[in-house]
Amino acid sequence: MKTKDRIIAGSIELFNLQGERNVTTNHIAAHIGISPGNLYYHYRNKDDIIRSIYKLYEKNLDQMFQPQEQSSVGMDEMLYYLDRVFYSMWQFRFFYANLPDILARDDELHQRYLIAQQRLYQRMITILEQMRSLKMISLDDAMVGDLAHTLKLVVTFWISYQHTQTQQMITKETVSQGVIKVIGIFKGYLTELGHRQITELERNYLEKAKKQLNEEISD
Repeated sequence: MKTKDRIIAGSIELFNLQGERNVTTNHIAAHIGISPGNLYYHYRNKDDIIRSIYKLYEKNLDQMFQPQEQSSVGMDEMLYYLDRVFYSMWQFRFFYANLPDILARDDELHQRYLIAQQRLYQRMITILEQMRSLKMISLDDAMVGDLAHTLKLVVTFWISYQHTQTQQMITKETVSQGVIKVIGIFKGYLTELGHRQITELERNYLEKAKKQLNEEISD
């Protein structure tokens, strides 16, 4: 792995474990076994590193914006999409744990973030409209936008909310709880057909999450 890539990988690891505010460039250099001068050759400062990490996060999101196979529609696609978005947020959880402070320091990063959030919002609207056309949810046009906005808020601030509640390390289980919380929001808008589908999907998702948690514990 190239030194530049090792710096990014090591930074993500330290930021996630210790919190971005507690990690300096010297910590990063020591963590991957290079001199501070070598690190500064590749990145000017910590904010420069964070900006590069965010570009990597954007790339992950771009891959998730790709549609599933055509057989996956409506609620199944929404659950798949939420799971992937939450998982990506877990991989870069330091960013969402300290979101206001990081964005306040970097106008360029703030603008990139706003664009990504708008794309998330539009994607959710598309899926909600698809679910409505399949008669899985009952919403008027105004409520589609309102629900998409609410979902975006829950997704975006789930990790920071969990930090304020427990002050404990964010785990994959925490992420799974976020997906289930979003599913709960849907339930007030579901048709009878939608309720039947979401009950099965929720059960399958919980079984999958439990299996993954057991595998992590055994490892």
